[in-house]
Amino acid sequence: MQLTQINIFPLKSARGLSVSVSRVGAFGPEYDRRWMLVDQSGHFLTQRKYPQMSLIDVALTEQGLQFQAPAMEELLVARPEVGKSRLVTVWKDQCEARDAGEVAANWFSRFLDIPCRLVYMPDETFRPINPKYVRHRQPVSFADGFPFMLISEASLDDLNSRLEQPVEMKRFRPNLVVRGCEPYEEDYWRRVRIGMIEFEVVKPCSRCAIPNINPATGVREREPYLTLASYRTNDFGVCFGQNLVHCHEGLLQVGDAVEVLEFDD
Repeated sequence: MQLTQINIFPLKSARGLSVSVSRVGAFGPEYDRRWMLVDQSGHFLTQRKYPQMSLIDVALTEQGLQFQAPAMEELLVARPEVGKSRLVTVWKDQCEARDAGEVAANWFSRFLDIPCRLVYMPDETFRPINPKYVRHRQPVSFADGFPFMLISEASLDDLNSRLEQPVEMKRFRPNLVVRGCEPYEEDYWRRVRIGMIEFEVVKPCSRCAIPNINPATGVREREPYLTLASYRTNDFGVCFGQNLVHCHEGLLQVGDAVEVLEFDD
């Protein structure tokens, strides 16, 4: 088996970037979900409620990020090294973030047609992974709950064989995509090594309505959720993919070998 895709999502719920090499640090993939949009109360915004967020393009710059969106001018935002700190909420977690300023807030407020702010998670912020799933205190970015999500190409192929219109892997927003296993074999992995890094496979990824949003148009559709619900429902909900936690820092590269170290009993 081998790693065939590495995807990072610098702004939570915006479009991602496919990279050939990624450094894995304390938070997970470098740059992944370190930025987020929040409403006036500091609560996070996602495609679940604002599907047009799927149309926001993001590029990395030396200072921060570059944003583009339909009918909007280009926006460059630097990482706020100092500045106003604010308490933000991701699901049930609250943590400190830095505000990215008025220009960014105005740009995103105009695009989404709702007052909102762009915030950044600095290195000193510690948002812990749910201790139910890890053995020690470990940080996570603004991701929903875990540093990595993995899906196999075979699992997507099996899903597409059940759909009238096939969907692309990007609908599911995985950080890691692997080739060379059977469909849904990743359901039974408990510990894997990808390249030089070991991971614990901690929880199935329960899916929401985001995979139903067409990433090319921002329009919500009926599939693939309905089909997934017909055969991929368990105690966690409708699941597709697996959440991973890295055991140490290191480097990942497309083409890395994938080795299963421990299976579910």
